[in-house]
Amino acid sequence: MIYNFDEVIDRRGTDSVKWDGMKSVWGRDDLTAMWVADMDFRTPPFVMEALRRRLDHEVLGYTSACEGWDTTICRWLQKRHQWDVRPEWLTFVPGIVRGQAFALLCFTQPGDKVLVMTPVYHPFFLVTERLKREAVRSPLDLRDGHYHIDFDRLRRDVQGCKALILCNPHNPGGRVWTVDELRRIADICRESGTLVISDEIHADLTLPPYKHHPFATVSEAAASNSVTFMAPSKTFNMPGVQSSFAIVPDDGLRERFQAFMEAGEFSEGHLFAYIGCKAAFEHGEEWLEQVLAYIQGNIDFTETYLKEHIPSIGMIRPQASYLIFLDCRALGLGQEELEHLFADKARLALNSGTMFGEPGRGFMRLNVGCPRQQLRKALQQLEMAVNMR
Repeated sequence: MIYNFDEVIDRRGTDSVKWDGMKSVWGRDDLTAMWVADMDFRTPPFVMEALRRRLDHEVLGYTSACEGWDTTICRWLQKRHQWDVRPEWLTFVPGIVRGQAFALLCFTQPGDKVLVMTPVYHPFFLVTERLKREAVRSPLDLRDGHYHIDFDRLRRDVQGCKALILCNPHNPGGRVWTVDELRRIADICRESGTLVISDEIHADLTLPPYKHHPFATVSEAAASNSVTFMAPSKTFNMPGVQSSFAIVPDDGLRERFQAFMEAGEFSEGHLFAYIGCKAAFEHGEEWLEQVLAYIQGNIDFTETYLKEHIPSIGMIRPQASYLIFLDCRALGLGQEELEHLFADKARLALNSGTMFGEPGRGFMRLNVGCPRQQLRKALQQLEMAVNMR
Protein backbone atom coordinates (compact mmCIF):
# COMPACT_ATOMS: atom_id res chain seq x y z
CA MET A 1 0.00 0.00 0.00
CA ILE A 2 1.25 3.49 -0.85
CA TYR A 3 0.61 6.07 1.87
CA ASN A 4 0.00 9.75 1.10
CA PHE A 5 2.12 12.08 3.21
CA ASP A 6 1.49 15.08 0.94
CA GLU A 7 -2.09 15.45 2.18
CA VAL A 8 -2.58 18.68 4.14
CA ILE A 9 -4.84 18.12 7.16
CA ASP A 10 -6.34 21.02 9.12
CA ARG A 11 -5.71 20.12 12.77
CA ARG A 12 -7.15 23.30 14.25
CA GLY A 13 -10.18 22.80 16.45
CA THR A 14 -9.04 19.39 17.71
CA ASP A 15 -7.43 20.65 20.94
CA SER A 16 -4.06 20.03 19.32
CA VAL A 17 -1.23 21.35 21.49
CA LYS A 18 0.74 22.05 18.33
CA TRP A 19 -1.94 24.05 16.52
CA ASP A 20 -4.55 25.13 19.08
CA GLY A 21 -1.94 25.75 21.78
CA MET A 22 -0.08 28.50 19.92
CA LYS A 23 -2.23 31.30 21.29
CA SER A 24 -1.31 30.47 24.88
CA VAL A 25 2.41 30.63 24.00
CA TRP A 26 2.66 33.39 21.39
CA GLY A 27 -0.61 35.25 21.97
CA ARG A 28 -1.66 34.60 18.38
CA ASP A 29 -2.92 31.68 16.33
CA ASP A 30 -2.02 32.76 12.79
CA LEU A 31 1.41 31.09 12.82
CA THR A 32 2.47 27.98 10.92
CA ALA A 33 3.07 25.35 13.61
CA MET A 34 6.49 23.76 13.25
CA TRP A 35 7.25 23.19 16.93
CA VAL A 36 5.68 20.41 19.06
CA ALA A 37 7.18 17.03 18.16
CA ASP A 38 4.27 15.28 16.55
CA MET A 39 3.68 14.88 12.82
CA ASP A 40 0.98 16.44 10.67
CA PHE A 41 0.35 13.15 8.85
CA ARG A 42 -2.62 10.89 9.42
CA THR A 43 -2.11 8.31 12.13
CA PRO A 44 -1.69 4.99 10.24
CA PRO A 45 -4.98 3.39 9.14
CA PHE A 46 -4.18 0.06 10.83
CA VAL A 47 -3.99 1.84 14.19
CA MET A 48 -7.21 3.75 13.57
CA GLU A 49 -9.02 0.60 12.43
CA ALA A 50 -7.98 -1.30 15.55
CA LEU A 51 -9.27 1.51 17.77
CA ARG A 52 -12.54 1.76 15.82
CA ARG A 53 -13.16 -1.98 16.10
CA ARG A 54 -12.91 -1.70 19.85
CA LEU A 55 -15.17 1.38 19.93
CA ASP A 56 -17.80 -0.51 17.94
CA HIS A 57 -18.34 -2.77 20.96
CA GLU A 58 -19.78 0.29 22.76
CA VAL A 59 -18.87 -0.81 26.29
CA LEU A 60 -15.76 0.94 27.58
CA GLY A 61 -15.34 -0.97 30.82
CA TYR A 62 -12.26 -1.72 32.89
CA THR A 63 -9.70 -3.61 30.81
CA SER A 64 -6.33 -5.25 31.15
CA ALA A 65 -3.53 -5.47 28.60
CA CYS A 66 -4.75 -7.06 25.38
CA GLU A 67 -3.41 -10.49 24.52
CA GLY A 68 -0.11 -10.23 22.68
CA TRP A 69 0.71 -6.65 23.72
CA ASP A 70 4.00 -7.66 25.31
CA THR A 71 5.08 -10.32 22.80
CA THR A 72 4.34 -7.98 19.88
CA ILE A 73 6.68 -5.39 21.41
CA CYS A 74 9.34 -8.05 21.89
CA ARG A 75 9.11 -9.20 18.27
CA TRP A 76 9.37 -5.61 17.03
CA LEU A 77 12.43 -4.88 19.14
CA GLN A 78 14.15 -8.04 17.99
CA LYS A 79 13.46 -7.39 14.32
CA ARG A 80 14.19 -3.65 14.26
CA HIS A 81 16.98 -3.46 16.83
CA GLN A 82 18.17 -7.05 17.39
CA TRP A 83 17.28 -6.73 21.06
CA ASP A 84 16.03 -9.94 22.66
CA VAL A 85 13.65 -8.55 25.27
CA ARG A 86 11.70 -10.89 27.54
CA PRO A 87 8.03 -10.05 28.14
CA GLU A 88 8.57 -9.91 31.90
CA TRP A 89 11.05 -7.04 31.43
CA LEU A 90 8.22 -4.78 30.22
CA THR A 91 6.17 -2.40 32.34
CA PHE A 92 3.49 -0.11 30.92
CA VAL A 93 4.01 3.59 31.72
CA PRO A 94 1.56 6.43 30.91
CA GLY A 95 4.05 8.50 28.92
CA ILE A 96 7.84 8.57 28.82
CA VAL A 97 8.25 11.83 30.76
CA ARG A 98 6.08 10.38 33.52
CA GLY A 99 8.12 7.20 33.31
CA GLN A 100 11.30 9.16 33.90
CA ALA A 101 9.66 10.87 36.85
CA PHE A 102 8.66 7.49 38.27
CA ALA A 103 12.24 6.22 37.85
CA LEU A 104 13.63 9.27 39.65
CA LEU A 105 11.12 8.85 42.47
CA CYS A 106 11.94 5.15 42.71
CA PHE A 107 15.74 5.27 42.55
CA THR A 108 16.71 8.72 43.88
CA GLN A 109 15.93 10.96 46.82
CA PRO A 110 15.22 14.70 47.12
CA GLY A 111 18.50 16.58 46.92
CA ASP A 112 20.21 13.91 44.80
CA LYS A 113 22.11 14.98 41.71
CA VAL A 114 20.90 13.90 38.25
CA LEU A 115 23.05 14.51 35.17
CA VAL A 116 21.66 15.66 31.81
CA MET A 117 23.70 16.43 28.70
CA THR A 118 22.62 19.76 27.22
CA PRO A 119 21.19 20.92 24.92
CA VAL A 120 18.53 18.31 25.54
CA TYR A 121 14.78 17.74 25.68
CA HIS A 122 13.75 20.21 28.38
CA PRO A 123 11.64 17.92 30.64
CA PHE A 124 14.88 16.11 31.50
CA PHE A 125 15.95 18.99 33.75
CA LEU A 126 12.52 20.51 34.43
CA VAL A 127 11.04 17.30 35.87
CA THR A 128 14.25 16.61 37.78
CA GLU A 129 14.09 20.02 39.45
CA ARG A 130 10.34 19.88 40.10
CA LEU A 131 10.95 16.63 41.97
CA LYS A 132 13.47 18.48 44.17
CA ARG A 133 16.51 16.81 42.64
CA GLU A 134 19.50 18.81 41.41
CA ALA A 135 19.94 18.80 37.63
CA VAL A 136 23.64 18.76 36.74
CA ARG A 137 23.99 20.15 33.22
CA SER A 138 26.94 18.67 31.33
CA PRO A 139 27.23 20.38 27.91
CA LEU A 140 27.82 18.47 24.71
CA ASP A 141 30.43 19.65 22.21
CA LEU A 142 29.27 20.80 18.77
CA ARG A 143 31.89 20.06 16.14
CA ASP A 144 31.92 18.82 12.56
CA GLY A 145 28.20 19.52 12.32
CA HIS A 146 27.11 17.18 15.14
CA TYR A 147 27.03 16.93 18.91
CA HIS A 148 29.71 14.88 20.67
CA ILE A 149 30.29 13.84 24.27
CA ASP A 150 33.38 15.15 26.05
CA PHE A 151 34.05 12.03 28.10
CA ASP A 152 36.61 13.69 30.36
CA ARG A 153 34.00 16.30 31.26
CA LEU A 154 31.32 13.63 31.68
CA ARG A 155 33.56 11.63 34.02
CA ARG A 156 34.06 14.73 36.18
CA ASP A 157 30.46 15.92 36.09
CA VAL A 158 28.86 12.56 36.86
CA GLN A 159 30.68 12.16 40.17
CA GLY A 160 28.12 12.13 42.97
CA CYS A 161 25.17 11.83 40.58
CA LYS A 162 22.61 9.15 41.38
CA ALA A 163 21.22 9.05 37.85
CA LEU A 164 22.01 10.13 34.29
CA ILE A 165 19.14 10.73 31.88
CA LEU A 166 20.29 9.81 28.38
CA CYS A 167 18.55 10.93 25.19
CA ASN A 168 19.19 8.08 22.72
CA PRO A 169 18.82 9.17 19.90
CA HIS A 170 19.45 12.77 20.89
CA ASN A 171 16.84 15.51 20.81
CA PRO A 172 17.20 18.28 19.60
CA GLY A 173 20.45 17.42 17.81
CA GLY A 174 19.25 14.22 16.12
CA ARG A 175 22.48 12.43 16.99
CA VAL A 176 22.53 8.60 16.92
CA TRP A 177 25.08 7.51 19.52
CA THR A 178 27.56 4.79 18.52
CA VAL A 179 28.13 1.52 20.36
CA ASP A 180 31.51 2.79 21.56
CA GLU A 181 30.01 6.01 22.94
CA LEU A 182 27.25 4.14 24.75
CA ARG A 183 29.72 1.64 26.21
CA ARG A 184 31.86 4.47 27.53
CA ILE A 185 28.80 6.03 29.16
CA ALA A 186 27.94 2.65 30.70
CA ASP A 187 31.47 2.16 32.07
CA ILE A 188 31.67 5.67 33.52
CA CYS A 189 28.25 5.31 35.18
CA ARG A 190 29.08 1.89 36.59
CA GLU A 191 32.26 3.27 38.14
CA SER A 192 30.43 6.25 39.64
CA GLY A 193 27.39 4.28 40.82
CA THR A 194 25.07 6.25 38.55
CA LEU A 195 21.87 4.69 37.16
CA VAL A 196 21.24 5.36 33.46
CA ILE A 197 17.67 6.30 32.49
CA SER A 198 17.57 6.01 28.69
CA ASP A 199 14.85 7.80 26.73
CA GLU A 200 14.66 6.01 23.36
CA ILE A 201 11.38 7.37 22.02
CA HIS A 202 13.01 8.40 18.71
CA ALA A 203 14.68 5.00 18.20
CA ASP A 204 12.43 3.76 15.40
CA LEU A 205 12.87 7.04 13.51
CA THR A 206 16.59 6.46 12.97
CA LEU A 207 17.38 7.39 9.37
CA PRO A 208 19.46 5.29 6.95
CA PRO A 209 22.36 4.58 6.93
CA TYR A 210 22.48 5.05 10.71
CA LYS A 211 21.50 2.34 13.16
CA HIS A 212 20.00 2.77 16.60
CA HIS A 213 21.66 0.88 19.45
CA PRO A 214 19.48 0.37 22.53
CA PHE A 215 21.60 1.36 25.52
CA ALA A 216 21.01 -1.89 27.38
CA THR A 217 22.36 -3.97 24.48
CA VAL A 218 25.87 -2.54 24.28
CA SER A 219 27.39 -4.27 27.33
CA GLU A 220 26.64 -6.09 30.55
CA ALA A 221 27.47 -2.90 32.42
CA ALA A 222 24.71 -1.15 30.47
CA ALA A 223 22.11 -3.91 30.82
CA SER A 224 22.61 -4.27 34.57
CA ASN A 225 22.45 -0.55 35.33
CA SER A 226 19.69 0.95 33.22
CA VAL A 227 16.00 1.61 32.77
CA THR A 228 14.96 2.19 29.14
CA PHE A 229 11.78 3.92 27.99
CA MET A 230 10.27 3.46 24.52
CA ALA A 231 6.92 3.98 22.79
CA PRO A 232 5.20 3.81 19.41
CA SER A 233 3.91 7.37 19.83
CA LYS A 234 6.59 9.34 17.94
CA THR A 235 7.05 6.60 15.35
CA PHE A 236 3.40 6.19 14.38
CA ASN A 237 2.13 9.68 15.23
CA MET A 238 -0.09 8.64 18.12
CA PRO A 239 1.14 10.57 21.20
CA GLY A 240 -2.46 11.27 22.19
CA VAL A 241 -2.74 7.53 22.91
CA GLN A 242 -0.16 7.30 25.68
CA SER A 243 1.28 3.85 25.15
CA SER A 244 4.83 3.91 26.51
CA PHE A 245 6.69 1.15 28.30
CA ALA A 246 9.78 0.62 30.41
CA ILE A 247 12.32 -2.13 29.76
CA VAL A 248 14.41 -3.23 32.75
CA PRO A 249 16.65 -6.28 32.12
CA ASP A 250 18.22 -6.38 35.60
CA ASP A 251 16.21 -8.45 38.09
CA GLY A 252 16.95 -6.26 41.10
CA LEU A 253 16.20 -2.96 39.41
CA ARG A 254 13.08 -4.39 37.78
CA GLU A 255 11.73 -5.72 41.07
CA ARG A 256 12.13 -2.29 42.69
CA PHE A 257 10.66 -0.41 39.74
CA GLN A 258 7.68 -2.70 39.23
CA ALA A 259 6.93 -2.65 42.97
CA PHE A 260 6.94 1.16 42.89
CA MET A 261 4.68 1.24 39.83
CA GLU A 262 2.26 -1.29 41.27
CA ALA A 263 2.10 0.50 44.64
CA GLY A 264 0.56 3.55 43.02
CA GLU A 265 -1.21 1.60 40.27
CA PHE A 266 0.83 3.61 37.77
CA SER A 267 1.36 0.68 35.41
CA GLU A 268 -2.27 0.12 34.47
CA GLY A 269 -2.84 1.38 30.93
CA HIS A 270 -6.08 2.34 29.25
CA LEU A 271 -7.56 0.07 26.60
CA PHE A 272 -6.65 2.30 23.63
CA ALA A 273 -2.99 2.37 24.70
CA TYR A 274 -2.65 -1.40 24.56
CA ILE A 275 -4.68 -1.81 21.37
CA GLY A 276 -2.98 1.04 19.54
CA CYS A 277 0.50 -0.08 20.56
CA LYS A 278 -0.08 -3.66 19.47
CA ALA A 279 -1.57 -2.63 16.11
CA ALA A 280 1.31 -0.24 15.40
CA PHE A 281 4.05 -2.76 16.09
CA GLU A 282 2.17 -5.63 14.45
CA HIS A 283 1.39 -3.91 11.14
CA GLY A 284 3.60 -0.84 10.99
CA GLU A 285 6.79 -1.83 9.20
CA GLU A 286 5.78 -0.83 5.65
CA TRP A 287 4.25 2.46 6.82
CA LEU A 288 7.39 3.25 8.82
CA GLU A 289 9.70 2.67 5.86
CA GLN A 290 7.62 5.04 3.75
CA VAL A 291 7.41 7.78 6.37
CA LEU A 292 11.17 7.57 6.97
CA ALA A 293 11.79 8.07 3.26
CA TYR A 294 9.45 11.09 3.25
CA ILE A 295 11.14 12.59 6.31
CA GLN A 296 14.53 12.05 4.70
CA GLY A 297 13.22 13.92 1.66
CA ASN A 298 12.04 16.80 3.85
CA ILE A 299 15.45 17.00 5.52
CA ASP A 300 17.15 17.07 2.10
CA PHE A 301 14.72 19.75 0.93
CA THR A 302 15.41 21.90 4.01
CA GLU A 303 19.17 21.56 3.68
CA THR A 304 19.11 22.54 0.01
CA TYR A 305 16.69 25.43 0.56
CA LEU A 306 18.80 26.92 3.33
CA LYS A 307 22.00 26.69 1.31
CA GLU A 308 20.43 28.26 -1.78
CA HIS A 309 18.09 30.85 -0.25
CA ILE A 310 19.01 31.47 3.42
CA PRO A 311 22.78 30.77 3.69
CA SER A 312 22.99 32.73 6.95
CA ILE A 313 21.05 29.90 8.66
CA GLY A 314 22.68 26.50 8.93
CA MET A 315 21.39 23.23 10.31
CA ILE A 316 22.51 20.19 12.22
CA ARG A 317 21.47 17.36 9.94
CA PRO A 318 19.57 14.83 12.06
CA GLN A 319 20.59 11.18 12.00
CA ALA A 320 17.23 10.32 13.55
CA SER A 321 13.75 11.84 13.71
CA TYR A 322 12.09 14.78 11.99
CA LEU A 323 13.49 17.55 14.21
CA ILE A 324 16.15 19.89 12.80
CA PHE A 325 18.21 22.20 15.02
CA LEU A 326 18.66 25.37 12.98
CA ASP A 327 21.93 27.23 13.57
CA CYS A 328 21.03 30.92 13.42
CA ARG A 329 24.13 32.30 15.13
CA ALA A 330 25.42 33.95 11.94
CA LEU A 331 22.40 36.28 12.01
CA GLY A 332 23.99 38.01 14.99
CA LEU A 333 20.74 38.26 16.93
CA GLY A 334 20.09 37.79 20.62
CA GLN A 335 17.75 34.94 21.50
CA GLU A 336 14.74 37.20 22.07
CA GLU A 337 15.39 38.96 18.77
CA LEU A 338 15.67 35.56 17.08
CA GLU A 339 12.37 34.41 18.56
CA HIS A 340 10.78 37.68 17.40
CA LEU A 341 12.11 37.14 13.87
CA PHE A 342 10.57 33.68 13.62
CA ALA A 343 7.23 34.38 15.27
CA ASP A 344 6.44 37.98 14.36
CA LYS A 345 8.25 38.40 11.06
CA ALA A 346 8.22 34.89 9.54
CA ARG A 347 4.95 33.91 11.28
CA LEU A 348 6.40 30.56 12.32
CA ALA A 349 6.03 28.71 15.61
CA LEU A 350 9.32 26.96 16.45
CA ASN A 351 10.93 25.91 19.72
CA SER A 352 13.59 28.32 20.92
CA GLY A 353 17.02 26.73 21.32
CA THR A 354 17.42 27.93 24.90
CA MET A 355 14.44 25.80 25.85
CA PHE A 356 16.91 22.91 25.68
CA GLY A 357 19.53 24.59 27.84
CA GLU A 358 22.07 27.38 27.49
CA PRO A 359 24.07 25.59 24.73
CA GLY A 360 21.00 26.01 22.53
CA ARG A 361 21.42 29.79 22.39
CA GLY A 362 21.40 30.95 18.79
CA PHE A 363 19.40 27.91 17.62
CA MET A 364 15.75 27.19 16.81
CA ARG A 365 14.18 23.71 16.50
CA LEU A 366 12.22 23.04 13.32
CA ASN A 367 9.76 20.14 12.97
CA VAL A 368 9.72 18.80 9.38
CA GLY A 369 7.26 15.98 10.08
CA CYS A 370 4.71 17.59 7.77
CA PRO A 371 3.61 17.70 4.12
CA ARG A 372 6.31 19.19 1.88
CA GLN A 373 3.94 21.92 0.77
CA GLN A 374 3.72 23.14 4.37
CA LEU A 375 7.49 22.92 4.80
CA ARG A 376 8.12 24.86 1.58
CA LYS A 377 5.74 27.61 2.68
CA ALA A 378 7.42 27.84 6.08
CA LEU A 379 10.89 28.17 4.57
CA GLN A 380 9.65 30.79 2.11
CA GLN A 381 8.23 32.80 5.01
CA LEU A 382 11.55 32.49 6.83
CA GLU A 383 13.49 33.60 3.75
CA MET A 384 11.33 36.68 3.38
CA ALA A 385 11.71 37.58 7.06
CA VAL A 386 15.50 37.21 7.00
CA ASN A 387 15.83 39.26 3.81
CA MET A 388 13.62 42.08 5.13
CA ARG A 389 15.27 42.55 8.52
